[in-house]
Amino acid sequence: MKTHVVLTAVLLSGFALCTAAQTAPAPDASAADGPAKIAVIAFQAAVTQTNEFQRNFADLQKKFEPKRVQLKTLSDDITALQKQLQTQSATLSDAERERQSRTISDKQKQLQREQEDDQNDFQQQMQDTFNGVASKVGDVLITYSQQHGYTLILDGGEQQTQMVLYASPATDISKAILDAYNAKSGVPAPTAGAAATAPAARPPVHHAAPAKP
Repeated sequence: MKTHVVLTAVLLSGFALCTAAQTAPAPDASAADGPAKIAVIAFQAAVTQTNEFQRNFADLQKKFEPKRVQLKTLSDDITALQKQLQTQSATLSDAERERQSRTISDKQKQLQREQEDDQNDFQQQMQDTFNGVASKVGDVLITYSQQHGYTLILDGGEQQTQMVLYASPATDISKAILDAYNAKSGVPAPTAGAAATAPAARPPVHHAAPAKP
């Protein structure tokens, strides 16, 4: 049973930023008369690299681990039945062969249904986890930008549809925002073992591939 890596929660990262921007106070009129000061941030990566998200993601993985084990057990059971049917097929009656084939088919449908339910639940909770941190990182981003006189922040993350063709490393405030948020949240960095299972930019959603007949 394979593990596939997907991320659906990041689709709402732009929403988190827009929501924070809508609640931000209007910029000082005097600042609008000065030269533009622009910075870029890899927003999704910044969110998923925060200590808080790493901790919450590890907790989410642990929560779904029992279901993952259950799905693997069912998948292994299907594989064993398939091998058994292939080995004994020549000596079985048509009725028995049909019965075993039907049992395998029913289990495959069960596996697919439970995989889909499990993945949907995981993705929804991953979205909630990501958005909860993203909205707070957005607040920190706005405060930081106002304090440092930035007039425009561009999301230069690879997941964005817009393209930043060039940005000087000096304009990248991703680490500054990450450090500022970690300091504000007070959540300690994950241990080495926990960090190994947490994503740098793409949280995984487990999805076992159904066994082939």
